[in-house]
Amino acid sequence: MDTEAQTAERDRSRPPGIPGTRGRSRFALAPLAERVPGGRFTLTLLTCLVFLLLLSTFVVRPFEIPSGSMERGLRVGDRVLVNKLAYRFGARPDRGDVVVFDGTGYFGHADYVKRVVGVGGDHVVCCDREGRIEVNGHPVDETGFLYPGNSASDVPFDVVVPDGRLFLLGDHRARSSDSRDHLGSPGGGMVPVEDVVGRADWIVWPYGHWTRIERPGAYARVPAAEAAHG
Repeated sequence: MDTEAQTAERDRSRPPGIPGTRGRSRFALAPLAERVPGGRFTLTLLTCLVFLLLLSTFVVRPFEIPSGSMERGLRVGDRVLVNKLAYRFGARPDRGDVVVFDGTGYFGHADYVKRVVGVGGDHVVCCDREGRIEVNGHPVDETGFLYPGNSASDVPFDVVVPDGRLFLLGDHRARSSDSRDHLGSPGGGMVPVEDVVGRADWIVWPYGHWTRIERPGAYARVPAAEAAHG
């Protein structure tokens, strides 16, 4: 009598005729996985690939340093992570940022990595009596990142950066083809902001070189163009 009562009590937990859920797969895409060769493994791999594709397209992109133009900080073969959201929500490139940009029509048919020296409205001059670049009348001490033994520039220039454009230089000035080399070209070597892919934020490979790419304080002290001109 007691055994029959206990059995009836247990059976009351689910309606008659409904199979138990014990052992049922909790994999949300199980029906789809049954139709895909390789099953769950293949589906998981495809999901990861789609996620990485979306991440690379909209958020962050790896970029391999192709030349020595940004030494000493960025060496040939270094892999950096480019933050593609850095300038997507109203923010603009700052002086001192290291950016990756599409050089088509200005530098060549490839992506390049350089440092932002001047933004729209800036008056950029090289060089002052001490051999330093001046931005809006303020001398910039580049010794913290300029390649040892390099001068600020062997090519003199005196330019005003148009609105919506950037004046870009490599840190290894003796080996960098940058805005200085295209002053006489269409656009004057000034790259449109919309051609910037993103800001290089981290060196991630090789592991021993892992570090965050910081904006130098020397550029943070440069006055705004409006203040300098007005």
